Amino acid sequence: MDHVTPTGSAPARLYRMLDRTLETIAVVLMLCATCVVVLQVFCRYILNASLPWPEEAAQFCFVWAVFLGMAVLSFRDRHIAISLFLPKMSIKTQAYHGLFLKVMTVIACIILVVHGIDFMNRTMQVMPALRVPLRYLFMAVPVGGAIGLLFLSAPVRGFAWWSGAATLIAGLVGYFALREAGGALFGEASSTTILMIVTMFLIFAEVPIVYALVIGSFAGLTPLPPLMLVTITQNMSGALNSFTLLAIPFFILAAAVMNVGGITVRIVDLAYHLVGHFRGGLAQANIVTNVMLAGVSGSSTADASATAKLLVPEMEKHGYTRSFSCALTAASSTLANMIPPGLGLIIYAALASVSVGALFVGTILPGLMVALALSFVAWIISVRKGFGGTKERSNGSTRWRSFWLATPALCLPVMIVGGVRFGIFTATEAGAMAFVFALFCGAVIYRGLTAANLSGAFREAVEDTVAVAVIIAAASPFAWILTFEQTPQKIAEWLAALTGNKFFLLLLINLFLIFVGLFIEMIAAMVILVPILVPVVIAAGVDPLQFGIIMVMNLVIGALTPPLGVLVFTTARVGGAPSTSVFRAILPFIGALLIVLILVTMIPQITLLPIQWFGP
Repeated sequence: MDHVTPTGSAPARLYRMLDRTLETIAVVLMLCATCVVVLQVFCRYILNASLPWPEEAAQFCFVWAVFLGMAVLSFRDRHIAISLFLPKMSIKTQAYHGLFLKVMTVIACIILVVHGIDFMNRTMQVMPALRVPLRYLFMAVPVGGAIGLLFLSAPVRGFAWWSGAATLIAGLVGYFALREAGGALFGEASSTTILMIVTMFLIFAEVPIVYALVIGSFAGLTPLPPLMLVTITQNMSGALNSFTLLAIPFFILAAAVMNVGGITVRIVDLAYHLVGHFRGGLAQANIVTNVMLAGVSGSSTADASATAKLLVPEMEKHGYTRSFSCALTAASSTLANMIPPGLGLIIYAALASVSVGALFVGTILPGLMVALALSFVAWIISVRKGFGGTKERSNGSTRWRSFWLATPALCLPVMIVGGVRFGIFTATEAGAMAFVFALFCGAVIYRGLTAANLSGAFREAVEDTVAVAVIIAAASPFAWILTFEQTPQKIAEWLAALTGNKFFLLLLINLFLIFVGLFIEMIAAMVILVPILVPVVIAAGVDPLQFGIIMVMNLVIGALTPPLGVLVFTTARVGGAPSTSVFRAILPFIGALLIVLILVTMIPQITLLPIQWFGP
């Protein structure tokens, strides 16, 4: 789906100008959302007078930033998609595959425009505090779709200049064909069956997941009365109109600022001086670094990239193989989703309607168990292969100095968890404060921020946020159809007939989730499966908080396994190691993660007792 407009031509310049302008608007909107949430915290605790409008204003900015960013990611071909077959295709086949992807994207954007306008015109309510008509919030969906269509008018690589216009026409024909003949095409199949078949086919055909979900939901609704089609855009805009989900961009912004502001370097340095002299010391330092980074960023991919860049070359200098170093880094980066403020935990809390603060407390012990298990495996491998042990023990003054320099960074996780636990601020407000604190540390204490790297960090963070948020939005109509047809209840009845033992049920679900993790990215899997599985486990007597931690652990293990293995591919690319050798080297670490997963599954007290003792 790459564009081939000559780089110096007037159309190319216009496309790039529009792309850059929309990206800037999205960044500004996301920063505005952050500022108004910080203002709310300031007014509540400093002025002792909460304002009524910041929550609505932040959500308004967030929704518009996401759907404008959606169009930008379509132009850049940066939406999350499964890539199983594309690398194996011939150049000619790849060109036709790109044409197919573009037509599918056009169909999805037309759906958003047509039914987004329909839903917007039917909306009569106003936002209670801002007194702004809600139609202006919901307008973001058709506007984002329309701008996406404008970008998609660019020619497709390998085809003539008119290929862009041709795909727009083909997409329009495909939309009307699906709308008018969808019911007859799928016969007597239920909406759920149609939804699952179409969505899974498109996902494995490597259509971006967000657009596969939109088209799948549209296909599932075509047998129903035409009015039901507005359900797609209604649920998409409504899903993002959530104060809890605002925590995602805030923590991603904090992680981006942390990496360019010098905070990550201080944490790595501290870990190196604490445990670098042991057998396998740099391997242990890698794990300790990821434990400390996990309490700051919440993003496994961000931690994997940053740690691989800093530690893999250093480990190679001290005799570690690159494949082992990259494998350990990938395995350790999973801690970002197992130690607060993990983004997976926040997404699960929003989808399952459970307390984010309780999840944060409940996952601390499992996260530390994972760190200890990885440390033990790293030590065994280091002893067997003679890794490490060459660094002299750091003296007390050096350790104290590195600890002192890292102290501001180490205060951040304490502030996040403590603030949420004691009700000082919500998880979303904690994310906004984490961003402000990271900004302060990077600019004033470590002085690593410049206008250039800060701008780059903002743009990268907003792109990452949009890629995640649009999938959550598109999964909302998917979940609505499943609920409408009582699919979770039917699955619950089937599983109840299969087994009456809740632990056996959890083991079955674990096997299913590990299989899902082989093919589907964590966030996409969560937004699809949480609405199905949570009612099932609750009916079986499993606490949804425990299940949330189990589910996140399963899916982050999937980020280490082929064919997707996004964390392995990230560290292999940054660390300069062949991905196949990294996959082989990571097997012992996956084994350690599976052992901890079984313990957390079979012993609920590991997660539930800390929540009872310290939870909000």
